[in-house]
Amino acid sequence: MAQPKRRLGTTVALTLACVLVCGVAFAGAVFVLMPGARNRPTAASADGSPTPGSPPPSPTASPRPSIPDTTSSEEPLPGVDTPATPPPSTPVANTGTYACPGFSGIQSGVPLPMLLQDTFAWGDDPPYKVGNGSGDVNWRSNPYQKPSWYMWLHSLRWLGNGIEAGQRGDRKALRHVLAIIHDWVQDNPYSWKGDVGAWEATMHRTNVLLCARQAVLTGMRVSSLPTQYAWLDKALVDHAQFMIVNWSGSSNHGTDESIALFGVGCTLKRPELKKLAVDRLTQAITTAIDPQGSTNEQSVGYAMFNYLLWGRATTTLQRCGANPGQVIAQRRAALSEWLALATKSTGELQQVGDAVRQKPTGAAGTALDYVASLGKRGTKPSKRVAVYDAGYVFGRTGWGETRPFGQESTYSIRYGVARTLHGHDDHMSITYSSHGHDVLIDPGHSGYKLDKWQAWSKSQVAHNVMTIPSAETVSVPTQLVRASITPTWESYSLADSPAPGVTRKRDVLVLKDPDLVITLDRGQATSTQRYETLWHLAPDQKVTVQSPTTAVATGGKSKTYLLQIPYQQQPPADGITVVQGRQDPVQGWYYPDIFHREPAPVVKFNRNGNAATVLSAIVPAGSTETVTYKTRTVSGMFFVDLTVGTRKATIRIQQDGRLTRIS
Repeated sequence: MAQPKRRLGTTVALTLACVLVCGVAFAGAVFVLMPGARNRPTAASADGSPTPGSPPPSPTASPRPSIPDTTSSEEPLPGVDTPATPPPSTPVANTGTYACPGFSGIQSGVPLPMLLQDTFAWGDDPPYKVGNGSGDVNWRSNPYQKPSWYMWLHSLRWLGNGIEAGQRGDRKALRHVLAIIHDWVQDNPYSWKGDVGAWEATMHRTNVLLCARQAVLTGMRVSSLPTQYAWLDKALVDHAQFMIVNWSGSSNHGTDESIALFGVGCTLKRPELKKLAVDRLTQAITTAIDPQGSTNEQSVGYAMFNYLLWGRATTTLQRCGANPGQVIAQRRAALSEWLALATKSTGELQQVGDAVRQKPTGAAGTALDYVASLGKRGTKPSKRVAVYDAGYVFGRTGWGETRPFGQESTYSIRYGVARTLHGHDDHMSITYSSHGHDVLIDPGHSGYKLDKWQAWSKSQVAHNVMTIPSAETVSVPTQLVRASITPTWESYSLADSPAPGVTRKRDVLVLKDPDLVITLDRGQATSTQRYETLWHLAPDQKVTVQSPTTAVATGGKSKTYLLQIPYQQQPPADGITVVQGRQDPVQGWYYPDIFHREPAPVVKFNRNGNAATVLSAIVPAGSTETVTYKTRTVSGMFFVDLTVGTRKATIRIQQDGRLTRIS
């Protein structure tokens, strides 16, 4: 047994925006109080069989419990930690076993020699030696003061390379990882609820314990767990009990917990645990994924994660003799179609909500497989445009029927209920890709640290919307008033009230041939306000303001005209301004992933007054093409005649703001 820990005498603050998905939401700062000098306690385990409704074991004295955050870093990051291979599309055989699910890529940053030195690394921070080289780890280490780093330390997923080596017969590696796991068990007795990092890592750590147990049997070539490792099964019982009494509900976090709970039941031959896990999964699927395929996460990235997660749930149940039923398969099929429509012509998923730059991954033969292969295999989605009740519009000019797949134009629009879970304050926002590149972007996912960068990336000002910076706006529901879909254009009308006495209306028109986007923003307030319609462009674009009505963004082999067409109001002299890479207040950035941030231009169409009307045209063009327009009024209706190279289109604006294409 290792020696007692040194005195820590530190308090680590993990500031999290806490959301408990069991029906109650909390917000604020969560502080995890770290213990001072103590001797290592004897490992505690749950007494008897963990069963639904049974009281938890009496915990040892611990700091005040903190509330976990299902929107925080305590989940695998889509596109960062998510396995790239989808589950099989056909049922798996019932072997009566639970397969080690792997280590979410966390182990890739900790090669075996580093692990044997008790050195941990995650993300882009330098490796840090957390132990003494003999498996005695300081579990309160958090040198970079990052909740994600701390949670993944407690997940034990970083032991993956050692566990896999042990399974291949490397006894030294196996002994070392078991020493580290045993050290965690002894240093963090049940209940570890007082440490938010240990709490949130429970489902991950449970899987690591199961993988380690399998490695012992395989690596040592035995059929039953040797008595010297009986503590491992006791630890699994503790983890099962913890997940029973601390279930996260119908979120992806709760689903992961239920899969891990089922794994314990399968491995330890505990049918009551398997039944509870199946019951919870049955309950969760109808909330996690609705009949149209939308998830409850408000994030395209987490929708992709849920697709893979529920696939893993299905194969896990099948492999250990449980029937997953039909609902999971039905909802996943709908989600596959949803994700296919949420994939841009560039072959990447829309970065809507907490989402990193990521390619989709789909089971063979599905619609998702079709977009992942850029139309080379799979089944072409049945729709070109879809409007989802959960607050998403996804559309495209086609699926590569009359032009190359990558040359189609794609877009997204957000509306619906107020922001929750992994969502952003992005209602009315548009993303747009055309000519093989991103035109209008979402700023991406800055990570889970509560700082100015996260506050910005989730806010209205980080999205392609009309903002009112002079008002105290909040996230509110946004109504989709109407939608029209035709072969060559789509139009949408949206409305909300983001602040007391302030209303916003946005009409959107998306055209095919020529491919472009028109928006009409109207703001109305009871007092003078500042109105700014923002257009976030890709980092490689360079913007030139030519006049109060025209800006041109160039980059690569194409360019984009951003036109502020005079309508009801004349743009002021500073009608167009550009911001890029500003730190205070934050504006003009893009996150391809949570570890990297790039300056990116934001074009602002500005107004002041009680009311504002901003008519915008976002027009991609070839590098040698010019874009011109003329306006006219006929019988009280306003018309815009647009010319893009040799292609022409005429837009009509009705008195209620509705936009239509007439030629």
